Amino acid sequence: MSRLIVVSNRVPMPAKDGSAAAGGLAVALQAALQARGGIWMGWSGESSGDREPGPLAHLQKGNITYALTDLTDTDVEEYYRGFANRVLWPICHYRLDLAEYGRKEMAGYFRVNRFFAHRLAPMIEPDDIIWVHDYHLIPLAAELRQMGLKNRIGFFLHIPWPPADILVTMPVHEEIMRGLSHYDLVGFQTDYDLQNFAGYLRREGIGDDLGNGSFDSHGRIFKAGAYPIGIETAAFADFAESAANNVMVQKTRRSVEGRDMIIGVDRLDYSKGIIQRLEAFERFLTGNPAYQNKVTYLQITPKSRSEVPEYEHMQKMVAEQAGRVNGAIGTVDWVPIRYVNRSINRTVLAGLYRLATIGLVTPLRDGMNLVAKEYVAAQNPDRPGVLVLSRFAGAARELKGALLVNPYDVEGTANALARGLAMSLGERRERWSMMMEHLLSHDVSLWCENFLRDLVTAPELARTGA
Repeated sequence: MSRLIVVSNRVPMPAKDGSAAAGGLAVALQAALQARGGIWMGWSGESSGDREPGPLAHLQKGNITYALTDLTDTDVEEYYRGFANRVLWPICHYRLDLAEYGRKEMAGYFRVNRFFAHRLAPMIEPDDIIWVHDYHLIPLAAELRQMGLKNRIGFFLHIPWPPADILVTMPVHEEIMRGLSHYDLVGFQTDYDLQNFAGYLRREGIGDDLGNGSFDSHGRIFKAGAYPIGIETAAFADFAESAANNVMVQKTRRSVEGRDMIIGVDRLDYSKGIIQRLEAFERFLTGNPAYQNKVTYLQITPKSRSEVPEYEHMQKMVAEQAGRVNGAIGTVDWVPIRYVNRSINRTVLAGLYRLATIGLVTPLRDGMNLVAKEYVAAQNPDRPGVLVLSRFAGAARELKGALLVNPYDVEGTANALARGLAMSLGERRERWSMMMEHLLSHDVSLWCENFLRDLVTAPELARTGA
């Protein structure tokens, strides 16, 4: 079995007791690394100021070597805050109005990918399999190929991939697509993302769909496919059941006694549709006055990239909107919206999912959205809740038992809330069982196995096009 090298912008370090970091992705990748032996490399999250970063910091845990590098202040500003989060992120989430193009930031993005490649290359052995993750590191394979590496290299994009009309607004769209052609396998979250990728190649005349998941572009033949990421379903279900005994979960249960609870959990990000969701909840309450004082909406929203002005502005907007609704509709003994602007312990979160009658997951655009899957996995099989899910989340391609909504349609989302709260227990169980069965058979371990299996078989095709 070949050694595995995982590269990502940030590296989820194991806990001091050696256990995997919280989250299904970290659990799956650390298990794969532990089985094969390997390296997980990425940015330490620290800056070296204006000095050249020192050597890689290494930490050995079992069969896994964690290799971390600092970046300079300029690197962080141009590569991470600049191009990755102010160009690629909004473009991939269909927000042309928020993309801020700057040649300096674009150059910084490619420069830091070259820096990563030069730090990674000395650790790579001829038979190693390399798996690169997410939009921060798209050019990494091209840099490694430039250095003569012929290893199997795969790439997985965790966020959406936009259609050609949107992608071509980015001045370096050709360089980004050329970078993807240097991988042996490119993985997307959904078939829609894969179709957008293939459509760009066809429309721009720079590649061909050869069928059976193979593509020819920039003189290379490579594979691309949809690999919807899952969660550690069975483990999370057990986790949620035991979380019922958590003190904070019990306090929350007592505080909403006699009322239904709706839960939303999102990073503070404009792609999550939080403003539209608050409007929909307000419309639901004003249109269904019998539910006033009978339902509580808990929105948990940890801060995200607060150094970016758009996020700081959004934080203020969300807080003001929640306050306005509470002031207009709330009573002395009932606060309609509970807005929590910080991270919540995962044990508590699992228990809160299980308490909620409705999981409200309505991003304007999302690669997958694992909150939707966690909410389903956390439910009590005897009394499951209802998932209200945006049709623009990747999870909507899999979770057929959800009530799908258009988050831009505030009235439609409000109606879905009313329908979910009034839904019979029989229908709730039927919908939940369908989704849970899918999640159990398509968990994060299978996602990891499927991608690595296809990556192992991909290089023969890639070499014929070299």
